Amino acid sequence: MRSFKVKSTTESGLLVAITVIMALMAVYLPIVGIAATLLWPLPIIVLIVRHGMQYGVLSVAAAAIIMTILISPMSAVHMVAAFGPPSLALGYGFYKGLSAARILLYGIVASLVGVFLTAGLTMLITGINPLAMAEQVESMKEAAGAAFQMYESLGMSASELEQTKKQFMEAMEYVTLLLPVVFLLSGMITAWLNFAVGGKVLRRLGHHVTTLPEFDDWHLPKAILYIFGFSLVGLYWGSTREIEILQQVSLNAYVLSTLAGFIQGTAVISSFARNLISRWLFWLIVLFVFLNGAISQILAVCGLFDMLFDYRKRFRRS
Repeated sequence: MRSFKVKSTTESGLLVAITVIMALMAVYLPIVGIAATLLWPLPIIVLIVRHGMQYGVLSVAAAAIIMTILISPMSAVHMVAAFGPPSLALGYGFYKGLSAARILLYGIVASLVGVFLTAGLTMLITGINPLAMAEQVESMKEAAGAAFQMYESLGMSASELEQTKKQFMEAMEYVTLLLPVVFLLSGMITAWLNFAVGGKVLRRLGHHVTTLPEFDDWHLPKAILYIFGFSLVGLYWGSTREIEILQQVSLNAYVLSTLAGFIQGTAVISSFARNLISRWLFWLIVLFVFLNGAISQILAVCGLFDMLFDYRKRFRRS
């Protein structure tokens, strides 16, 4: 028992040191720091799986104290508040041996909690609400005004300048409207990345952890297709009857369901193209399709209908 405690304490200290080093990288290394920031929960996840939740909670607290001393209190607060909850949630899911879907769900919810917790602490400390996009959008519009004046002095025609202004203002409005789905996607990316990398690390350490099925076999819930239909009706009603809240909710639902349809459509194509082209060429084509608005929409619609009809199952039977 004593040797186990010594081993647990030693590993805890080592993994806390790794979290602090990753925090230092996030602050002082611009490019590598992005990866270090997103993967900051990883050592805590490993620690929880190997030694239990109590060690994970204590390690998060210890990392916060050390980061406060070595970096700054604000940086420590932001890092721990944003990534502490998903660290504990994902670690708990792996520790309890939950299904991959439940672990990801816990991680996404915890990531969203981290976003709002960070915003609340920032507002409490500085008085600035980072979630209030109206002020940021207004400052961006003011900065853009100076840029438009420069374009005008360079000889841009009045019609071209007016068109550019209109497109910019519409883009700013969309940024404000799509704020909820941006937060949701950021939480999904954080949870999925740490789930995927954490699962590989834990398996290398000899732990049996649940994994997602192969990408070719991904089947997203049918409910997403109905959400897509609701979003189309909501966008129509919201615009024709000038119901702003309905329009915003529908727009976010449309973007989220379309992205889900694109993922499912890509899984369908991946299944059919598995033995036809190399994987790097396949993903290069997917990137091109994603950047092409019209083709990506077609693939997204195909993916949405696959949730209902399951093309892969039908073709395998035939």
